[in-house]
Amino acid sequence: MPKVITAKEAEELLRKGDQPPAGAILTPSARDVLFGRARPGHAVSAPKPAGPIVPDYEFKWAPGSDPKTPADIERFFISPAIHALKVKICDIGRRIWEKDYVDGNGGNITLRVGDNLVLCTPTLISKGFMAPDEMCLIDLDGKQLAGERKRTSEAMTHLGIMKRQPKAKCCIHAHPPHATAFAVAGVQPPTCMIPEAEVFLGKIGYAKYQTPGSPENADEVGKIGVDHQSVIMENHGVIVWGKDVEDAYWKMENTNSYCKTVWIASQLGGGLHTFSPEKLKDLIRIRQGMGMPDNRADLRECELCDNSDFRPGVVCQAPEGGAAGAPANPETPDPAVEAAVRQITDQVLKRLSAKQS
Repeated sequence: MPKVITAKEAEELLRKGDQPPAGAILTPSARDVLFGRARPGHAVSAPKPAGPIVPDYEFKWAPGSDPKTPADIERFFISPAIHALKVKICDIGRRIWEKDYVDGNGGNITLRVGDNLVLCTPTLISKGFMAPDEMCLIDLDGKQLAGERKRTSEAMTHLGIMKRQPKAKCCIHAHPPHATAFAVAGVQPPTCMIPEAEVFLGKIGYAKYQTPGSPENADEVGKIGVDHQSVIMENHGVIVWGKDVEDAYWKMENTNSYCKTVWIASQLGGGLHTFSPEKLKDLIRIRQGMGMPDNRADLRECELCDNSDFRPGVVCQAPEGGAAGAPANPETPDPAVEAAVRQITDQVLKRLSAKQS
């Protein structure tokens, strides 16, 4: 006999991030809970927490619970819990589009929802105008399991990270202008400059150029992404990962904002000031306390805050005393130049006079 799900049981399913068992019958109130609708005069409310909370948007599943048959996969793909994640992906797509982090059909988003299941955005679609029904479901090898639209080819790069780093539940790839400028210039951003960047990003990784969507790119970015939540891809853009889609989006904002600040600061002529390795260790401990990895934790202090490879852009500032070999006072005429100008002027005037006579 099919199991009947009550409203209370539906609230418990939502709390755990689970779905109703196959063939279950939902009572009207349970359907309202799962689909977020309340009938007139029947308010649906979750139990109030005992005290202040920190929202947790991470999608959790029971290991070994992936659906196996085509029917079960389709039922999972259209379940209320997965539909809510699709809506969130579309919301993040709109936000990166409105930020000018993507143009045309650029960028892509993936979100892990099982041992071997990943939601992803389709190919050839503007991230600012996606609909939940256009999302795809793939496995960790890139095989499409559900969804009417074809998955993005660059999902393989995301999977290259997810396979190596279990904490990477969501990956976002985009082309934020300031961070992508670093990618085009071949410059890895420096460190030890802004505390928030060190806590929420860690050190930004740098992946050498490979053809987008290729196995080589998935391998290159995947290896760098194990220890770096934000990776600048040479001549391409940025890919970030987090525990959920909101967390990953924040990493994208953090990356572009940090690169913009460093770029502006490098043009001011005052140098780029850093805090000490001791202070960085404090920030790394805070980062680790928030559950984020940081491979710098075991480095020696002399290895931290090493920005020796960073070369700021050209600063439009005249050197003191003038350029080498030039007069110290630019207003003082050079006698040799003055003589040459006078000689040429005299010759021009003589020829003009000869033509007029």
